[in-house]
Amino acid sequence: MTVVGPFGLSVRDQALEADVQAGLAAVEEGLLEATKSGVPFITEAAQHLVRAGGKRFRPLLVMLAAQFGDPYAPGVVPSAVVVELTHLATLYHDDVMDEADMRRGAPSANARWGNSLAVLTGDFLFSRASWILADLGPEAVRIQAEAFERLVTGQILETAGPLDGRDPIEHYLDVIGGKTGSLIAVSGRYGAMMSGADERVVETLTHYGERLGAAFQLADDVLDIASDSHESGKTPGTDLREGIPTLPVLHLRARAEATGDPDDLELCALLDGDLADDGRLAEVLRRLRAHPALEQARRDTVRYAEEARATLAPLPECPARAALEELCDAVVHRAG
Repeated sequence: MTVVGPFGLSVRDQALEADVQAGLAAVEEGLLEATKSGVPFITEAAQHLVRAGGKRFRPLLVMLAAQFGDPYAPGVVPSAVVVELTHLATLYHDDVMDEADMRRGAPSANARWGNSLAVLTGDFLFSRASWILADLGPEAVRIQAEAFERLVTGQILETAGPLDGRDPIEHYLDVIGGKTGSLIAVSGRYGAMMSGADERVVETLTHYGERLGAAFQLADDVLDIASDSHESGKTPGTDLREGIPTLPVLHLRARAEATGDPDDLELCALLDGDLADDGRLAEVLRRLRAHPALEQARRDTVRYAEEARATLAPLPECPARAALEELCDAVVHRAG
């Protein structure tokens, strides 16, 4: 049994492993090439997160989806570079919004160079992604534009919060569909589309990516509370400190409102306080790690991952489908 890609995904087919490894290596080269500039400082800033590593989850999905057509088709690797560049660009912007100090186990770009340069570096990556995308045809451009609109809309909805009377959990699930699901869905779509796969396969892998993307984000929500910085590559409690309403917190608040439990209300009050204090944040993390709300969020992660697996039913039995199914397990495993 061999291991390839993020989360220790195992690939038991040698031909598939070789294709995926070669594809990911080509993507890595493409990322470094796309982030070069005639200005050395821009190259350094643009390659900051590329060289920090990362899961390359989206390029992996592109490579696996391409197995249902011609995995060597010329558009496969460039489309994987596009989705990863877009993802990286959003990380630069997210870290500014969240005032994050760490990303992928290294100082964030905003912590190192300041907010303005971090935002501009993200914009630079968006421009390079667009440049590559232009060679992939108008349909690819349209798909990316729609996904990017959904991504930004999700971010805006998260910032604005739910409308009066709207269930905060339903609102949040809409948010992550845009912020995370959209680009992961495009990864499945591009891989299948660029490889020349049948349109039904393209649609299947798009829906798969959408559901898997939700599971992926919910796993991140759990990790923000349950992991240490070595596991997640960022400071635990970053989302809590910034007041981002992740799913475990939303479950806690719903439970506190429904039951009026004094301990739950006290924990909500702690969350509403100043979490800039390290001791207060550590206390909140300790209590949330033992709270049923965290386990409820884990169950939701499993549910979305199982829905992603179910969408694969129309695909033929093959090593690529088995790897996509195992990817569902790997995402769930991240959430414990």
